[in-house]
Amino acid sequence: MSFRLYDATVPVFRQTLGAMTHLLDKAEAWSAADGPGEADVVAARLVPDMLPFAYQVKSTAVHSLGAIEGVRRGQFSPDTTEPPSSYAALKAQVKATDDALAALDPAEIESFIGREMCFVMGDMRMEFQSAEAFLMGFSLPNFFFHATTAYDLLRMKGLKIGKIDFLPRLPLKR
Repeated sequence: MSFRLYDATVPVFRQTLGAMTHLLDKAEAWSAADGPGEADVVAARLVPDMLPFAYQVKSTAVHSLGAIEGVRRGQFSPDTTEPPSSYAALKAQVKATDDALAALDPAEIESFIGREMCFVMGDMRMEFQSAEAFLMGFSLPNFFFHATTAYDLLRMKGLKIGKIDFLPRLPLKR
């Protein structure tokens, strides 16, 4: 079996973005029923110096589709725009990201192999060995960090969710 960069990234991003949509749906219903208010959840932080729930969800888009767009340019920088401030806006961002990922041509992703890639943040520059090293060694870990942190924030606030809520769209045989 040969390694395909597309298979190692895009379906993985899409599976977890499906989980983000599922979690946002559950959080929205919970807030509307008896959970904390939407504004409280969207602004929730694990600790004071950590970015809030909305940023964590936004970062799943940044480190999936945003990473692909960065590879196209040969450079990725953090997205410093404000995250969406409502469940509806967060779900719309996740859906737009998933839709854009679904439309990608696998051949284009394969064409990234061996390309030069640089992470730039202010004066800091990190030259990666290759685009695939950036996607596999930087973007995927960041993507999962932010997805897991969003999940953890919902658990911390009291939403009754479990591991299965994090794993929708399992790649099962049909």
